[in-house]
Amino acid sequence: MKLDRDAQAFLTAMAVAGKTDLKGVDPVIAREQVQRSYMRMKIRVATVEKVQNIAFNGPEGNIPLRIYTPGQCQQYPVILFFHGGGWVFYDLDAYDPLCSHLCQTSECMVVSVGYRLAPEHKFPAATDDALAAVRWASTHIGEYGGDPDTLFMAGDSAGGNLAAVTALRLRDEGGPAITGQVLIYPVTDYIEPEKPSLQQFADGYSLTSEALYWFWDQYLVNNADRNHPWVAPVKAPNLAGLPPTLVVTAGFDPLRDDGTLYAELLKQRGNLVKLLHYPSMIHGFMSFPGFIKKTALALEDISLWIRELLKADKQYKDF
Repeated sequence: MKLDRDAQAFLTAMAVAGKTDLKGVDPVIAREQVQRSYMRMKIRVATVEKVQNIAFNGPEGNIPLRIYTPGQCQQYPVILFFHGGGWVFYDLDAYDPLCSHLCQTSECMVVSVGYRLAPEHKFPAATDDALAAVRWASTHIGEYGGDPDTLFMAGDSAGGNLAAVTALRLRDEGGPAITGQVLIYPVTDYIEPEKPSLQQFADGYSLTSEALYWFWDQYLVNNADRNHPWVAPVKAPNLAGLPPTLVVTAGFDPLRDDGTLYAELLKQRGNLVKLLHYPSMIHGFMSFPGFIKKTALALEDISLWIRELLKADKQYKDF
């Protein structure tokens, strides 16, 4: 399978713009540089009925949320979205394109969560905030037109890690119940150099192996955390009893094998799992609707899975 033409054009544009060298760079400065570069791309934002910026009181202060509402109805299914960026980069503004398009395509309310970033706030700050956001939604999202009994979680890359970890914590720490989770090219394990995808796509395809090591160094307090299930969900001693899961992977992605492995482990433990693989895509392609055409296809595929799950869930409840 060849690299998608739009993905190649994106990589070429990024090469012309210049790669941010993370080695030895202050993480805060690197964050500002990456954010400015990303925002200059001016990726198209979808039109939705309402966008609200609010905050709630989290474990260590206010956590910002951006709520995207698709229409004027009440009781929309809710998708809590955790953004990527290696637990270090990006914010609610950077994920406006993806979250607004997801809201429009899925016809669900999307709640983008501004969790605390490393290295100022190392593990487990981000996962504590993610857990708190789900629990806040289960109690308060009805005030904004969402259905507190129909909660999905979604996230890409490091955000996919947070969604997967939060599902484990919700199962083990008293809920609430989650209707389903969407893990988009998720981080599910600490770096395993022997994984074929990490070897094959270590450089030149958006996310690099060098960047992965750097992100982990910013996020973790010490090496002992590498095997913690809240860091590497593939290491969880029990993966049974988790919500229905959609795993999205990209062919030219060093994290491809992370997603594939986690999907297989979830299946082996009796969970309902679907794997969507886009063989010609790169890591991060979902963040560029309008720039990379296959992003629209992936959004439709994700939305179809959500609708099918909602239909099955309703039939079960009616029965």
